[in-house]
Amino acid sequence: MQRQYRLRRREDFARLRKQGRVWRHRVLVVSVIPNGLAHNRYGFITSKHLGKAVVRNRMRRRLREVVRRLHPLLKPGYDLAFIARQPLVDLSFPALYDVVWSLLQQANLIQPASPGDLQS
Repeated sequence: MQRQYRLRRREDFARLRKQGRVWRHRVLVVSVIPNGLAHNRYGFITSKHLGKAVVRNRMRRRLREVVRRLHPLLKPGYDLAFIARQPLVDLSFPALYDVVWSLLQQANLIQPASPGDLQS
């Protein structure tokens, strides 16, 4: 993921935690707040409760790939933090994609499809 789309600073995560709107699922939590930019920024939180470093890194890679695929479909101008929960470790990639999709729909971040999008 390109540097401009990364959420890295402690202050940004703290602002998301304090002021962000949260949507929860059994395996994932998404916190969202407007960022005033022309693009979205994404952060991924995987705690040590998930497992050792290999497992945590695998979960981050899988979440980044799902977000990379969904990024063009999302409304711009938001900071999003994805917080992994323990059951995420056992989830298949298509199931993870569905969970992220449903959470982003609940957050009303999916752009409506335009006629040009339907033809591709």
